[in-house]
Order: sequence, then C-alpha cells, then structure tokens
Amino acid sequence: MHDDLLTIGRFARLCRLSVKQLRHYDETGLLSPVHVDAGTGYRYYAPGQARDALTIALLRDMDLPLAVIARALAAGPASRARILRGERDRLAERISRDRARLAMLDRLAEDGLPGYRVTLGREPERRLAVVRAVCDPAGIGERVAECAGRLLPALAAAGTGWEPPLWGLYPLDPAERMEMAVGAPVPAEAAPPGLERQVLPGGPVVETVHTGPYAQLPLAYHALLATVHERGLRPLAPAREAYLVGPAEAPPEELMTRVVIAVEEDRT
Repeated sequence: MHDDLLTIGRFARLCRLSVKQLRHYDETGLLSPVHVDAGTGYRYYAPGQARDALTIALLRDMDLPLAVIARALAAGPASRARILRGERDRLAERISRDRARLAMLDRLAEDGLPGYRVTLGREPERRLAVVRAVCDPAGIGERVAECAGRLLPALAAAGTGWEPPLWGLYPLDPAERMEMAVGAPVPAEAAPPGLERQVLPGGPVVETVHTGPYAQLPLAYHALLATVHERGLRPLAPAREAYLVGPAEAPPEELMTRVVIAVEEDRT
C-alpha cells in the first residue's frame, strides 16, 4: 500500500527540509501527508508533494509568512502571481526603509549627532488650504506626494494665489495609523472649493532647518525635542514641515526642510 509513498525522513531529505519542519507544516495545515498510519502515527508523503514542499522551502527562505505561503499554494496561477507581487512590493518597501536607516547610521557614525542650530522664536498665524490623509510612518512620503497632487490642481483650478512653500502637518507621536496633511498658504478671504481650511495659530516655536533626505528628518526632530525639554517647554501638535527645497528642485542630499514645533510653558 505504501510502496509509492515516502517516509517523513526520506521526504524531508528529498525536499531539503527537516522532519521538525514537516511536522509543523502538517500541524498548521500547510502541507499534510497523504497517509498517517493509525497504529504507529508515521507520516507518509507522495512524491508528487515534493513540488509544494520545495516551494514552501524556497518561500520560507525569503521570510514569507506561513499564512501567505498557504494562500499562494491554494491559489490559481493569476491569484498566486498577485500574492507574490504583493509580497515583493512589501519586501521592496522594507529594503528601502533599511537603506535609509543604514544611511542615517553612517551619518551618525561619521559625524555623531548633527549640530542643528535650534532657535526659539515666534511664528505668525498661517491660514492653509489642506488635503488630509491617513498613513503609517513608512507611507508618509507616498501620502505627501498624493496630497500635493490633489492640492495643487485644486488651487490652480480655483485661481487661488498662494506662495510657496508647501507645509506638511504631522502628529508629534507617529503611530501606525496617523492623520497627516499637506497645506498651502492662501489669502484669508480665499475659499478654494473642495479643500479644507486649517488655521495654524501664531505664537512661540522652536525651529531648525534640515538639509538632506527626508528619511533623516528624525535627527532634526531629536534636536528640536531635546531643546524643548531642556528649556522646560511643552510641544504642541501638529509638527510643521515647510519644504523649502523639494525633490523636483534638488537631489536628496540637498533637500531643505524647515521644521517647526509650537511650544508653551510646561505648567505640570
């Protein structure tokens, strides 16, 4: 009966998996043996299962979650391709974030914490036409581009005069799902249709200018918030970024961003 079946040990060697892995895949329903002996509990696999087993081993070596592998194995060719392309895109995002982190570590290793010039001043009231979005910290760049792509044509269509720079508004504590906005200063009397208005009150702020990639902006926030706490102040949301020199004007290392945080005396 079992002449054409393989014991778990032989099947593991054939597929370059361990017996422990095969047992785990069986327990999770990812790859079950075709027969389990009722008396001994021995597992037996068909040679035709080798392709699935080898695929599992390949995808696990690329750190794909077991749940994703299960969906890919159960899907037809077109759906499987979509699943794998989705994982490819997520991997590309992770690689991009890791490269940005490496660049920041290189900068810290070579220069230590950058010596930002942090100043305490006053910011005038600003009236912005804004477009909002919800994203996670990794998706900020994409959402900023999308918001600007909606904001600028709406301003142009309304004939609303505005002067650069564009402003980004962010929570002080980035979270997995956070609301951010991109805004442009507009005259007080202007009311572009379809755009939300937000007034940024004037008052005391701490500010600095960051030169370099947006991925290294956390260094500027580190300098600002350290100054805030050293002076006994309390930061007020939203954090504001004015894009003085943007990606369309310069390479990443020459981008210039003015970072502003409103503050008040900490009375706690």
